[in-house]
Amino acid sequence: MNASLYLLTVLIWGTTWIAIKLQLGEVAIPVSVFYRFALAGLLLWGALVVMGKLQRLDRRGHLLCLGQGLCLFCLNFLCFYTATQWIPSGLISVVFSAATIWNAINARIWFGTPISSRVVLGGVFGLAGLLLLFWPELATREASHETWLGLGLALLGTLCFSTGNMLSSAQQRIGIRPLTGNAYGMLYGSALLLAGCVASGQSFAFDTSLTYVGALLYLAVIGSVVGFTAYLTLVGRMGPARAAYCTVLFPVVALTISSFVEGYQWTATSLCGLALVMGGNVLVFARLPRRRAAQAA
Repeated sequence: MNASLYLLTVLIWGTTWIAIKLQLGEVAIPVSVFYRFALAGLLLWGALVVMGKLQRLDRRGHLLCLGQGLCLFCLNFLCFYTATQWIPSGLISVVFSAATIWNAINARIWFGTPISSRVVLGGVFGLAGLLLLFWPELATREASHETWLGLGLALLGTLCFSTGNMLSSAQQRIGIRPLTGNAYGMLYGSALLLAGCVASGQSFAFDTSLTYVGALLYLAVIGSVVGFTAYLTLVGRMGPARAAYCTVLFPVVALTISSFVEGYQWTATSLCGLALVMGGNVLVFARLPRRRAAQAA
């Protein structure tokens, strides 16, 4: 079951980056994110109500879902969508794979999970790999400011994503199932986005083109309802650190698509950078299952 959830998450989230890219254009970024999670939240909440599987939440549960909505279905995607304007979507997925390290650090802060020296070493590998991947853009004077801004936003979005993982883990520790947590979290996140859009005077114009509508439906139904449910189920089953290990495989899928759709050019430097990022993540978690087995014994 866990292997199937891993594969499903990797295939879905490895392809959502290009769908995000396709949404850029006529519709403002915060409005696009609002449309995505309002649609996903309403579909999931309605389905759970019809099936009689929507859990009742107390005040603590609603606060956890509110925090999850802010971090996981609002702020992080505002960062990712904005970063996609300036750097290839495949490179954003590489930055996103740093969630493994963020989750290890946050698990220590939130739940007291020890951090080994391999996490530190893996972080060094990952940062070195990111530098190599972005070196062609960073070395170009006229694009350096936008590239740095895109990189910073992608890193901030990954930190928000990791914080949302911790909140989902806290939900499941008190008995809130991922489907219910996601339904309320998406609705809270979309409500926060709506409030922000209204306060900032954003236009709610809608792009009726087949490209935009197709990308919206894919991101809302497949990327959000199915993808987040599969991933956060793994968070509950395996813990946030091990669940985030599947993000190591996202860049392979995303950069492959980016090379065909966005014209991303592979070089010896970028291949070395990708290898370092993935190697750093593997280094962080390669021995974790063995350690768990030893503790269980």
